[in-house]
Amino acid sequence: MTKSELIARLAAANPHLYHRDVERIVSTVFEEITAALARHDRVELRGFGAFSVKERGARLGRNPRTGESVDVTSKYIPYFKTGKQLRERLNTPE
Repeated sequence: MTKSELIARLAAANPHLYHRDVERIVSTVFEEITAALARHDRVELRGFGAFSVKERGARLGRNPRTGESVDVTSKYIPYFKTGKQLRERLNTPE
C-alpha cells in the first residue's frame, strides 16, 4: 500500500473528514515518526510495533564491479519490530 492509497482508504472510511485533512494527518504522523527516529528516539505503536534506530558498524566491503576492498563507514539504520498483536494476526489461520 502506498501513502496515497492509505490516504484514500482513510478518507473513504471517514467521509466526515475532508480529503486534505486526512492527507495532512497522515503526513504529520509520518513526519513525527521520522523526526523521533532522527533524534534516535523509539516510537512504539501498541499492538502494531516499534520503530527504533540501530547502528550498523564500520566494515570492510567489496566493490561488486571491480572486486576491490572498500571501507564502509558506520551508519544508523531504521529498525522495525512487530508487536505481539500484529504477529498473532499475521499467523492466525483463516
